[in-house]
Amino acid sequence: MRTHRKVLVLFAALASALAGCSSGPNQPDTVAGQFADALNRDDIAAAAALTDDPTRAADSLNGLYDGLGKEVTFEVGSADRNSFTLAATWNLGPDGKNKWSYTTTGTANDTGDGWKVKWEPAAIAPGLDIGPLTYDPVYPKPARILDASGGELMTQQVVTLVNVSQGADTAAVAALIAPLAPGLSAQSLESDLAAAQGKPITAISLRAADIAPVQAALETTRGVTLAPQTRLLANDKSLASPTLSGLDDLWQKSTAAATGWAVRVPIPDGTKRLAGQDAQPTPDIATTLSIDLQHAAEDALTPIAEPAAIVALQPSTGNVLAVAQNAAADAQGPIALTGLYPPGSTFKTVTVSAALQEGSVTPDTVLPCPGVANIEGRRIPNDDNFDLGQVPLHTAFARSCNTTMGGLAVKLPADALTNAATQLGLGIDYVTPGLTTVTGKVPPAATPAQRVESGIGQGQVTASPFGMALVAASLARGSVPAPALVKEQPGVADKTPEPLPPNVDDQVKSMMRETVTGGTATSLRDIPGLLGKTGTAEYIDDKHAHGWFVGVDGDLAFAVFISDAGSSGPAVEAAGRMLRMQR
Repeated sequence: MRTHRKVLVLFAALASALAGCSSGPNQPDTVAGQFADALNRDDIAAAAALTDDPTRAADSLNGLYDGLGKEVTFEVGSADRNSFTLAATWNLGPDGKNKWSYTTTGTANDTGDGWKVKWEPAAIAPGLDIGPLTYDPVYPKPARILDASGGELMTQQVVTLVNVSQGADTAAVAALIAPLAPGLSAQSLESDLAAAQGKPITAISLRAADIAPVQAALETTRGVTLAPQTRLLANDKSLASPTLSGLDDLWQKSTAAATGWAVRVPIPDGTKRLAGQDAQPTPDIATTLSIDLQHAAEDALTPIAEPAAIVALQPSTGNVLAVAQNAAADAQGPIALTGLYPPGSTFKTVTVSAALQEGSVTPDTVLPCPGVANIEGRRIPNDDNFDLGQVPLHTAFARSCNTTMGGLAVKLPADALTNAATQLGLGIDYVTPGLTTVTGKVPPAATPAQRVESGIGQGQVTASPFGMALVAASLARGSVPAPALVKEQPGVADKTPEPLPPNVDDQVKSMMRETVTGGTATSLRDIPGLLGKTGTAEYIDDKHAHGWFVGVDGDLAFAVFISDAGSSGPAVEAAGRMLRMQR
């Protein structure tokens, strides 16, 4: 039994007003109070029994509660001889936030079988004498979600659910829709129906253009029911960015806030609104996504079998330009935005930044780069054990010399890498409209051995593709940009980083340029002005490694991640495919 908001209020004045009319328990105020109490308890049978026409009252009250719900409070107010007032407040809608309040007048009579409420539907709710009342939401004109150029990215569209019941002609269904659903067959439909234990299943949801050629045939197929509904969808059905889910949530919240409501009663030419609120206008949601770059990023990942992702940002604004994943990554979730992995040698951008800030080295400081080094008990090899001898720091960076970076990191304070990472956005989390992200974690390295591991992007250091794209964008800009997916709605950081000292960003960018012109990413040197850093990050054992590449191309910063790629090579190739498509 519900008790919240179900309070019967009988005013003391009521008893005195009717005291001269009769005596005993069967006064009109008493029967009205009992009637209201029964309604507040949702005991329709008891309420109907207190009227002079229980059958009609029960039918009408059941219809009223079916149409408006049961979140209502009735209160008996004033009375004059045989009449009384009834104040009602309905809490309408799924969350009960829409309120409809009114006051009606009823009568009670001594029927010879005790006092009864005279059954008059309008005494319970305005318009109930005309017909059954219904509550309906009033939706606003659907907003559109736009890309950076103002084109339609997502709009509300009609989709049709193809529902299949037990005993359906599954062979006919499969023949009609299998071309639209690879892997679907009569056998798979039968298997799904068996698992549903007698309930119907939804075989597929189809857009208007896809169902049009087969709709008539489906409508006449045994056991098939078509159920149209509206959904927010990407206009280009090939688009599969993880950002679409967050934009959908943002759109749903905006639509819900603007939705109105109406209580209606049927009339001969339609319905009449008795109460309600109009829907509010909903503005279009303008995003920062570049549709051309998004397609280029998605196409760049298409040939890759392993889970792969690309995140691209605009350093000058923090705008999110593209977030792409291939199908293998989609199966694992939004790894581009929230997946955490060891960043490997791409983290050397942070390591050299920390070392430069400590003041013990410059880009031209000559340092050893042996093929293998034992640092604080940790054996650090270079890729294929290459040995450069004594080289400037910028060369060691461009050639991705692990032994040099491990030697630099071990001499740093415990929190130096943590602080340097934060200066580049890594380890900062944002509350960004339409976007859920995690940048990464760079805990202080308490021991020299931990600093060695962290210095080459291993150990306890983790980053998401989004986090490493933010590192690249911060270097390009000289400070951390606040990311934004919706125009003019930047994310709010959970902490404010210390600014980079002057020239540190320029020094690191110079080393990143050398990585492309004469280091580990020379396959991209045909792209003018490109800056980059490759990364190979071991996980599980030395036989498994993720591949990374982070880069800056003018006002474009990006990160490419490929799970279990074995090396950075596939990530570099994917970056090249994306960038060359844009030229």
